[in-house]
Amino acid sequence: MNDSKLWYLKRCDLFERLTPEQAAQLDRRAAIRSFRKGELIYFPDDESKSVLVVARGRVKIKGITPDGKEYILAFIEEGEIFGELALVSDGPRDEFAEAAEATAVLALAREDLVWLIEQRPDLALQITKLLGLRRKQIENRLRNLLFRNNRQRVAGVLLELLESHGQRNGQGWEIGLRLSHQDLASLIGATRETVTIVLGQMQLDGLIRVRRKCITVLDREGLTEETSL
Repeated sequence: MNDSKLWYLKRCDLFERLTPEQAAQLDRRAAIRSFRKGELIYFPDDESKSVLVVARGRVKIKGITPDGKEYILAFIEEGEIFGELALVSDGPRDEFAEAAEATAVLALAREDLVWLIEQRPDLALQITKLLGLRRKQIENRLRNLLFRNNRQRVAGVLLELLESHGQRNGQGWEIGLRLSHQDLASLIGATRETVTIVLGQMQLDGLIRVRRKCITVLDREGLTEETSL
């Protein structure tokens, strides 16, 4: 048994309480693959044969519009799973998964996870909650795109990132996710130039502070008010 694969499994909240038998079953056919920054992990229409765990690095789930523009659906962090729809459908993937930085992923065979879910009904509930949460995030992102102006979109996505990656510090709440202006633009369906202008305005207004891909929210209440203007 490969100890490193088990270590990565146990870092994932879903699998931290595996019995030795369950761990051995998952480990038997699990595979670790490494990807360079910008390398695609899977494409739309690839077969859904496995669920993946981020062992190291960060993964970007994204799509491409008909006119070739990239939009980001989610960032997946170390210890989190992605490609989980393989558990409920054997159809093809419907999005891109890309390494946002040098990344290693652990691929778990779908049939092994189905077996585990049969052994652990509590795991099925956790995965159902995860699917619901990610669907809610995508619905919120769509509402952000359809019904808000650019400043409201930026405020909305910063608040969303604050919920998932926020860390309290002495001056406010730091978003613990290093994002370029282009990344933010892809999250809200705007241009990089537009995002740069909006962030500059928000910084002048005392809502945020931007330093080298690090954004600190100084006035969380004020940022929330921005989304309802």
